[in-house]
Amino acid sequence: MHELVHSLTRLLNHIFAAPLTALLAALGIHVTRPNAPINDGLTEELIVAAVMLLFFIVTRLTLNVEKPGTAQNIAEVIHEFVSDQADSIIGHGFEPFVPYATMIVVFVLSCNCMGLLPGVHTPTAEPAVPLGIAIPTFLYYNWEGLRANGVVGYAKTFLGPIWWISWLIAPIEIISNLARVMSLTIRLYANMFASDLLTLVFFSMIPIGIPVIFLGLHLFVALIQAYVFMLLTLIYLSLAVAHEH
Repeated sequence: MHELVHSLTRLLNHIFAAPLTALLAALGIHVTRPNAPINDGLTEELIVAAVMLLFFIVTRLTLNVEKPGTAQNIAEVIHEFVSDQADSIIGHGFEPFVPYATMIVVFVLSCNCMGLLPGVHTPTAEPAVPLGIAIPTFLYYNWEGLRANGVVGYAKTFLGPIWWISWLIAPIEIISNLARVMSLTIRLYANMFASDLLTLVFFSMIPIGIPVIFLGLHLFVALIQAYVFMLLTLIYLSLAVAHEH
């Protein structure tokens, strides 16, 4: 499996290395390996994205009210779970945020579980991957906050409830908001890196029997971290779109 991923990475670099390096250079980003800017972690992300896209296309094309198929049943379970979480956290008007939260939990869980495949490294155990998920999440909930409250109204949420100490609260709230990117990134990266490392160590020491326990632990960590990422996304959304009373 590792060789398959690595071969696909080489193919992607052969096709996209030159234009991608030129684009990054135009943005002022220095590429350490201009001939191979795409690594295995990004390739694994693309595989997960392609499988997700295929799954949802198949689900859409095979929708049947009377005889739902396996893909539809799975999609409905995921949708119902995410909707229940969004409803309990955001409350009224949660529906528009369900698709993004669903995408987050499915994508993060799928990336986390890549490490269960023989010879495949968990993509979320590389800091760039969680960061690449955290930044769009940060931009998304702030954009939704601006849409819901307007520029002035959203700015007021950073000032606190007491006007005469707003000069003190505002910097703290702004720094806290910006730190969420780092918090989302480090939480996911550190947990998946530790889980990957622990599994690798025990596979190296005792290659038969015992490592199965740690594969189960890896799956448990993968589930928990995907759920936590989705939960924090919904919490940040609820805070951003809440109207001042």
